[in-house]
Amino acid sequence: MTASPSAHRARLTANLGLTERVLAGPRTRKLLAAVEDGLDLVETQLAAELKVSDSIADATSRYLYEAGGKRVRPMLTLLTAQLGKGATADVISGATALEVTHLGSLYHDDVMDGADKRRGVPSAHMVWGNNVAILTGDLLFSRASQLMAQIGERAIRLQADTFERLVLGQLHETVGAQPGDDPVEFYLQVLADKTGSLIAASAQAGILFSDAPEEYARPALDYGERLGIGFQLLDDVIDLSADPSETGKVPGTDLRAGVPTMPYLLLGRATDPASTSLKATIDDGVARIADGADPAILDDAIARLRDHAVTEATRQRAFEWADAAIDALAPLPDGPVRDALEKLAHVVVDRSS
Repeated sequence: MTASPSAHRARLTANLGLTERVLAGPRTRKLLAAVEDGLDLVETQLAAELKVSDSIADATSRYLYEAGGKRVRPMLTLLTAQLGKGATADVISGATALEVTHLGSLYHDDVMDGADKRRGVPSAHMVWGNNVAILTGDLLFSRASQLMAQIGERAIRLQADTFERLVLGQLHETVGAQPGDDPVEFYLQVLADKTGSLIAASAQAGILFSDAPEEYARPALDYGERLGIGFQLLDDVIDLSADPSETGKVPGTDLRAGVPTMPYLLLGRATDPASTSLKATIDDGVARIADGADPAILDDAIARLRDHAVTEATRQRAFEWADAAIDALAPLPDGPVRDALEKLAHVVVDRSS
C-alpha cells in the first residue's frame, strides 16, 4: 500500500528536520506552509508517475520510492521557486522529474556498487536481479524525460545536461583516476558530476520554472553543486557508521565493493605506519571479496577506519563545502529564502543517515 502524502511529509520532517532546522525562525517560518504544500503535490505526482500498467514494472518502479527518502531535491526546488512565482505547475513537475531521475540513478548505482541494501530494504537487484534493476532505472529515466518534455525546451535541455553529467560521473568513478590525476581532486570532480549536478539542477529548476529573475540561476546552480559535494562527503562518513539500522546500509558498503571514498583516499595520503598498514589491509580485503570471500573480513578494518583521523577530516571537508555553498548565495536577495537555503546547507552535512 502506498503511503499517503501526509505520512510521507511526517517522515520527511523527521528525517531532515524540515520544521525545526530549515524553516524555523522568524523570517523562514512563513515558508513552511508553502514548501510542505508543494511537497505534498510532488508526492502526489510521484505516486502517479511511478504507477505503471504492467504489473512487474509497477512493482519494481515503486519499490525504492515506497522505501522512503528525504526529498532534499524537491524541497530545494520549492525553496528557490519562492524567489519567483512559487510552486507553479511547472515547478512541481520539474521537482518530480528530478526526483524520479534520482530514484532511477539509485537502481543503477546499487547494481554497479553491489550494494545489498538501500533505504533499509534489500536493493532492487537483490530482489529481482541486475537486469530488472537496470531496466527499472531506465524506465524511470524515461518517465522523467516525459515530464520535462511537458514543461518545454529549457526543461528538456536541463534534464539532458544533468543526465550527461550523471553518466560521466559514474563512468569516471568506474574507470578511476588515471596516471597524473590527483586521486582526491579526481574524486571531488566525480562527486560534482554524479551527485552535485542533480542537486544543482534541482536548485536551478526552481528559478527557471517559477520565472524568477534570470540572474539568480547561476548562484542557485553553484550553490546546488557545492551542496551536493558536501552531501556526498558526509555520506562517505555515514557509510562507515556502526549502526545500519540508522543508515539503512551495511557499514562500509562502498569500500567492500571497491568504491573509493574520501576517508580511504585521505588514508592513502597518510605516511605513518599505522595508516599504511590499514590501507594495505583494506586493499587486500577488497581484492579477496572480489574473488568471493565473505565481506565480513573487512569488519575490523572498517571499524578502524571509522575511528581514524581521516574520517573526521572528511566530515570537516563536508562542512567546508557547505560553507562554500552558502557563499554562492551572495547574489540572491536577503530574506527568508536565502535564510532557509543557508540552513539547508548546514542540515545536509549534519545528519546521521
